Amino acid sequence: MKMKKYTILFLVALMSFTSCKKSFIEQTDPNAIPLPESFKTETDVLLAVNGAYQALRSGDNIGETSGLYTDERSDDTGRNDSQSNAGEPFQFGDFSILPGNTFLKTHWLNLYQAITRCNTVTAYIDKVTFASASTKGQYLAQAKFIRALMYFQLVRKWGPVPVVTVPLTTTEEVTANTYRQPEAAVYAQIVADLKDGLTGDLPNLQTGGNAGRVGKAAINGLLGQVYLTMASTLTDGKAENLANANTYLTACYNMRPFTTLSTIPYPDVFDVARKTAVNNEVIFEVVNIQGNLTYSSSIAANNQALGETINSRKAGLSSGGNVTRDLVDEYEAADPRKTFSVKYAAAPSVLDYFVTKYRDASAEATTNGYGGNNTPLMRYADIILLLAECNLNQGNTAAAIQYLDMVRARAGVPLYAVASADPAYSAKFPTLKLAILHERRVELAFEHIRWFDLIRTFTTTELVAYFKAKSQATFGIAKLANFSTKDRYYPIPLDETKLDPVRMYQNPGY
Repeated sequence: MKMKKYTILFLVALMSFTSCKKSFIEQTDPNAIPLPESFKTETDVLLAVNGAYQALRSGDNIGETSGLYTDERSDDTGRNDSQSNAGEPFQFGDFSILPGNTFLKTHWLNLYQAITRCNTVTAYIDKVTFASASTKGQYLAQAKFIRALMYFQLVRKWGPVPVVTVPLTTTEEVTANTYRQPEAAVYAQIVADLKDGLTGDLPNLQTGGNAGRVGKAAINGLLGQVYLTMASTLTDGKAENLANANTYLTACYNMRPFTTLSTIPYPDVFDVARKTAVNNEVIFEVVNIQGNLTYSSSIAANNQALGETINSRKAGLSSGGNVTRDLVDEYEAADPRKTFSVKYAAAPSVLDYFVTKYRDASAEATTNGYGGNNTPLMRYADIILLLAECNLNQGNTAAAIQYLDMVRARAGVPLYAVASADPAYSAKFPTLKLAILHERRVELAFEHIRWFDLIRTFTTTELVAYFKAKSQATFGIAKLANFSTKDRYYPIPLDETKLDPVRMYQNPGY
């Protein structure tokens, strides 16, 4: 008897409806094994969880090369070569993105693919008998964390989005579930998944062979960031959301395996030679394997500018990853993070700054540029600065400065009381709010965080004013004049709105 085989990516399935009569999700394969029947052993579940982790590696998801969707959308990086304005990627930094942009659609689909992999785990895990309830709980917690992380990406980039937490196996199910839900509903699902994850028997931090997996510190850290974002995004419950943010961020901070941040030199966090030792600042990261074709890091080689050798033994052929002068000019005098993170390429065809933060010029990476740097997704400097931001928003100025100074002390720059008395510093960052935003920018540059910091710190109107106040001369060829209120969110991919213009309505301005 023939058995139906259903794909697990519901939005990919949706797109096929416009191009063929037969649903993409209803392909008949006499050799296929129905998905529920593939869950028989603990190993089957582990492989499914690993599949969810694997999705995070992609540059179309949140992997190391996903800066197109975040850093290039912000004021940190861009595309400044003479040919860049001819392609779709340029639309992101130029604030001229179109709903039909194929890169945007790929990103949307990839995030939902990861969600669907998580839904498969949560839906079918009960079919397996586990020798230990603890193991089952750990797998479930990890799947729910990744699902929450994906929805957190979606809701901040698009606003209201479809929320699906079960596998969809028929055309009718896909149609019924494909509609934009309010941001509050998306956040409610994120919070529910993360709180469920905290009930799992996970260690605080994952180390050794489990490095790269989720621990309770990561769940607490993400919950804190979610609540902090809710406080600035949703109209109701600001005080309660801030209180929750402080609670969970503090819980994450209290799980740190070090005394003070200053005991961990900034370069050590990104030093590929120290990967065999314990990197105490890491909370959650994608682990890469040096010299490995499939699982290595390519970010160092990809950012190697012509004529440079600092990043990789692979020869640079172009301008590398363009860094805006707007970011370069924001570093304070003698801030060692600038020297470590960016470099000026003097080749006549470049004459621009490029990223050096993830360098790996070791012999083990080979001349192919198969680097070993991990991709940081959450680290303690991030959590500490989120605590500074949270306390400021709660009116706890002294506590906010205390957390801010932890990061500044580690960097070796003057503490806030001294810096704020400097006319040059105070002119750029006249408020503690802007000082914290500045510190996050220079500390966490190129970690795909800047855009989210901007939309959390400013209202849409304030964000437009912030960008309009920048100098076009330090921004590159992307046009600051294009930035408007529409750019708070991405457009819903065109194929989605065409299928159902009412329930998958387009964002304003597109």
